[in-house]
Amino acid sequence: MPMPADALHACLAEAFPDAEIVIDDLAGDGDHYRARIVSTAFIGLNRVKQHQLVYAALKGRMGGELHALALETSVPASGG
Repeated sequence: MPMPADALHACLAEAFPDAEIVIDDLAGDGDHYRARIVSTAFIGLNRVKQHQLVYAALKGRMGGELHALALETSVPASGG
């Protein structure tokens, strides 16, 4: 059973409450998404560690309810 975009967003928002999160359904099938996540949780972490945090937040849904997820993670731009 596919994972609705709002369920994916809710899962990510729970794990990253300060984040700006944008979910795009890439195929219109509820199985292929792109998630853009900007969070202070990623400060000081390389891209691999950032993505590991996201996968951990999905609590095993990746590969089951969620078939494909393209990730774009970053830290907030410093105000300047």
